[in-house]
Amino acid sequence: MMQPLSERRSVSIDCDGVRIAADVRGAGAPLLLLHGYPETKAMWDAVAPTLAGSYTVVASDLRGYGDSAKPSGEVYSKREMARDQLLLMRELGFERFAVVGHDRGGRVGHRLALDNPAAIAGLAVLDIVPTLHMFENVDRAMATSYFHWFFLARRDGLPEALIDAAPEAWLRSRFTGRSVAGGLPASYREYERCFDHDTIRASCADYRAAATTDLDHDRIDRGAGRRVDAPTLALWGSESYVGANFDVVEVWRDYATSIRGRSVLADHYLAEEAPDPTAAALMEFLGELSW
Repeated sequence: MMQPLSERRSVSIDCDGVRIAADVRGAGAPLLLLHGYPETKAMWDAVAPTLAGSYTVVASDLRGYGDSAKPSGEVYSKREMARDQLLLMRELGFERFAVVGHDRGGRVGHRLALDNPAAIAGLAVLDIVPTLHMFENVDRAMATSYFHWFFLARRDGLPEALIDAAPEAWLRSRFTGRSVAGGLPASYREYERCFDHDTIRASCADYRAAATTDLDHDRIDRGAGRRVDAPTLALWGSESYVGANFDVVEVWRDYATSIRGRSVLADHYLAEEAPDPTAAALMEFLGELSW
């Protein structure tokens, strides 16, 4: 008997020594979904069933998050995290695929498209502008709204110690006041389950890489004139910091050769706050790609 397209199967695949967990559902051209901080692949639960009606949807946990491995050390550059996802898709039999990434996942997707242009049919980024642009345009509003970028990047162990002392308070703070409707996302308990000591340690390393190694990689690419070649879609929350403070499509023009975008009535967590319009925008974009 044929399984429903929306039915998922969970996999855990060794990607060159780093085990990556993912949920796979649907049939058709392959689509990789990458989550943000402090979330897991569960953030896509309200969007993935729609996408799975037309595509093979792979919702993955980034290294350091969810049920994926959390290696020790400073091994969380977006280049390393992107390579995990490339290997995951190859192990699943997909040499060329589209990528949709929210928040940290969008940054991993951006790096994946830069480093492996032949593998990427299209890139969608949700509620971000590039890391390099963010760090080169720090003002009081950015430092206030994105204070966690600077806090988590500290190397003295303070962020790990403070978050370990009150993990639920910190986790809740990442969602409080960042949703148009208010309240916690539907998958909050899953995020809470996964937000253990190792995730706290790994995610701090992720943010340290963003403020150091990732910037080095991005500056090298800019100096060489490298941009994302794949068709690129930017979606952002109409009520988010990104939506309020950047001309998102214009910013991305310096980083992608073919970019379009629009806002969704939401704050930062588009796929959870506004799953239907988010899915509709993604379906329109994906339907125009050359696979």
